[in-house]
Amino acid sequence: MGTAVFTPSRPDRVHDPAVKKVQVWRTIVGLVAVTWMLFSYGLASDADAVMDDRFGQIRTTLITLAVTFPVAVAVFVAAARPPNRRIFLRRAAKPAGALLALFVTLGTPRLITGRGWVTEDTNWTASPGRVVLLFAIGAFLLWLGPFGLYGIVQSLVHVFRTADLHETVPPLLATLLVWEVAVVDLFQGAYAGVPLGVRVAFILGAPLSVTAVAMWELRRLRTRHGITLRGALRR
Repeated sequence: MGTAVFTPSRPDRVHDPAVKKVQVWRTIVGLVAVTWMLFSYGLASDADAVMDDRFGQIRTTLITLAVTFPVAVAVFVAAARPPNRRIFLRRAAKPAGALLALFVTLGTPRLITGRGWVTEDTNWTASPGRVVLLFAIGAFLLWLGPFGLYGIVQSLVHVFRTADLHETVPPLLATLLVWEVAVVDLFQGAYAGVPLGVRVAFILGAPLSVTAVAMWELRRLRTRHGITLRGALRR
């Protein structure tokens, strides 16, 4: 189910194994580098602290994307000339659905606890119905956890399946998003306690590396497949 929700599926989309490999390695290297830094400089005491830090940044990224995505898509669609404008507007449904699915997935556990439906004092053996509810919630969370983690990874690699909109959108949106997150990190004082040089390297390393990969991807789309942003917009 995760593949159907988070992976691009447009039949005529260009599949380039070299681009996919670079995207996957970029994601892996970025996660490993940040995890190493958190442990090396004592910013995280254990694996749970690392997960908390990563999910905190994912929340920031999702909030940023929630604002950026509709604006960026609206600008892209508005800039296109007919008939592409209508085509892109119709294609935007699946990327929007992937973003919404991830929001719901990450927000469901907090909703369950925040609404008071489940607390530390809940007596699960008070009635047979409570026992059934316990197993139902447990089974649901066991499914939801892997689904959410898979969705996060696929969303990082495929930039919320925006290739379903057009092949040039993922590298452009990824570049915009990562620079926005870098600015947020800068103003929020991310990685406080880390030496200045390392802090600058990590705050700027992600946007610079993602931008470099995006430029390479756009160039490969143009030279190998004849796909350009200008052609997409019919300009």
